[in-house]
Amino acid sequence: MRFDAQCDVAAVVYGADDDPDRLLIDFADDLRCSGLRPVGVVQAGRSCQARSPRLGVVMLPGRETVCLAADAGACGAGCRLDTGRLGEIAKRLAAAVEGGADLVVINRFGRSEAEGGGLIGLIVQALDAEIPVLIAVPERRFSDWIRFSRGMNVRLACRREALDRWWQSVAGTAVQQRPNCVGTFCELAK
Repeated sequence: MRFDAQCDVAAVVYGADDDPDRLLIDFADDLRCSGLRPVGVVQAGRSCQARSPRLGVVMLPGRETVCLAADAGACGAGCRLDTGRLGEIAKRLAAAVEGGADLVVINRFGRSEAEGGGLIGLIVQALDAEIPVLIAVPERRFSDWIRFSRGMNVRLACRREALDRWWQSVAGTAVQQRPNCVGTFCELAK
């Protein structure tokens, strides 16, 4: 993988009290409402812990929620990752990126990614296509992320204004936050 000073990779570094998922979903929705095409996944729920015993992702741009638990019935009660399902999601996302994307969003730099798996291939594909990448990185994994990215990334606070400033520097445009964004064909045709 190539990382250089010109790459547009940003890590939203978050702590225990932050909600990177809501932040990334809202940011991606606003990009979509502005006519851009964000592609990727955002985690559905914080973790496998008791507060949020789910293992799934929200696909961008369509907002489809996909369970990633090894046992589909365990999506509400378990946390073992189904690597086969993750591989299928990676293929779908790769095809979406090939179809055109303005930004690639990755839900987490977790253990799988730190070990060279997970959605790392999507990051490589985006960088090769010169598409900016936005990834959520837990504070405890940030040193792993720095090693992986060879330090060539922007560290962002888990706050909307940080994302907006970064995006404006990368894309040269401000994100238009539109609370009444229409998304369906019927709504657009009215």
